[in-house]
Amino acid sequence: MERTGDGPDPGAPGGSDGAGGPPSGPAEPEAGAHPEPEALDRPLPEKVRRRVVAFTGEALGGLTVAELPAPLRQYARFTPQRRAKFGGNAMAAALESDAVFRQRIAGRLRDRFPELAEALENGSPPPAADPVDVGALAYVLRPAGWSKLVAAAGEEAQRAQAERADEEAQRELARLRTELAEARSAAREDAERSRAELDAVRKELESAQRKLRSAQSDVRRGEAEVRKVRAELESMRAAAGSDKAAADSEVRRLKSRLAEAESALEAGRRAAREGRSVADMRVRLLLDTVLDAAQGLRRELALPPASVHPADTVEAVEPGQISPKDVAARALSETDPALLDQLLALPRAHLVVDGYNVTKTGYPALPLEKQRLRLLGGLAVLAAQSGAEVTCVFDGAELAAPVLLAPPRGVRVLFSKPGQTADELIRRLVRAEPPGRPVVVVSSDREVADGCAAAGARPVASVLLLNRLART
Repeated sequence: MERTGDGPDPGAPGGSDGAGGPPSGPAEPEAGAHPEPEALDRPLPEKVRRRVVAFTGEALGGLTVAELPAPLRQYARFTPQRRAKFGGNAMAAALESDAVFRQRIAGRLRDRFPELAEALENGSPPPAADPVDVGALAYVLRPAGWSKLVAAAGEEAQRAQAERADEEAQRELARLRTELAEARSAAREDAERSRAELDAVRKELESAQRKLRSAQSDVRRGEAEVRKVRAELESMRAAAGSDKAAADSEVRRLKSRLAEAESALEAGRRAAREGRSVADMRVRLLLDTVLDAAQGLRRELALPPASVHPADTVEAVEPGQISPKDVAARALSETDPALLDQLLALPRAHLVVDGYNVTKTGYPALPLEKQRLRLLGGLAVLAAQSGAEVTCVFDGAELAAPVLLAPPRGVRVLFSKPGQTADELIRRLVRAEPPGRPVVVVSSDREVADGCAAAGARPVASVLLLNRLART
């Protein structure tokens, strides 16, 4: 609402509200009188200024753009908080310099705070009202004595701020006293603990000194014992020397008697041999007679030398006559672990394993590294149980980098070279073996099995090896 009127101070409460409305403050001074306008003798207190800006920012929303001073029109669409933040200085300057704008803001504040505004214009602000609100409203309404109300509000705000600062200082002082008391208590505890530790160290030092003195006395006693033992040792050495001389003389005497006994024994042996020679001659003559008679009988009967022995008539398989192909004729299933045990029981058997073919058959869900470790662990146990030579071949084409692997004991681990498959490496291993050596190839790949069979090896399925490893 725009306030109009004539007078030295348009913002004074003597102006008219609306068109011909009743006065809202004390009666206007008589015609011809020119009262001195009130003014602040010091800057507007900061808290009162912020409250004035906040009230003005909220009241701007009820005015049209045409009713706003030109510097404030750019803030018309802002929220009250943004008006106070960005246009605070402009609103404060407009309130101070534009009386019409101040009267319009005063009308809005009268509508918002009717009781407080009426009390201010009557010169009796309520004692319970916020002094900052009283000062801000008095600055905008400009009733009689408004400057004193503003100054009093500033002093009250400063006093309240000083009281709060004093309270905070008291609380901080109490906190510092508490911390000081705690620090003193902690210092006393530390001092007592240090004294206790010092007493303990002193006691330990005294105990160590006592032990040192005892050790020194023990050392002196030990040195005396050593000197005594050395003296005894020297006497014993002297006695031993004399005993050794006596023993040497006794040995020489016994050696001479032994030589005499040996010569007597040799003489007795010669006499015994001469006594047995006649009997030996008669036995040998009889043996020669029997041998000559046997040879004469063989010539008379024309008997050929014996070339066949009874053991040759027993039917059996001799060493070297059985091969890995013959084991299949023993009525065992192709997946029976006993079949693999029989193959590995052959002399100097060599087991060649197609690694990834076995692992991807048995446990394809595991990563390649875990597949290799699991298979090689089982092959190590199998090699230890059977004593056979075991070679495990992996395809090197599936590796992004060289494998850092420590082969288990008894298992040879090979990876195919770049551009070469594991199947080709297996066939080369089979062809490298001498003819007749038992070679068993584990792979479910038909091409690998056929190629190895053509080279003389015995192919078996991967399931057979998995069943055998599951049994260990």
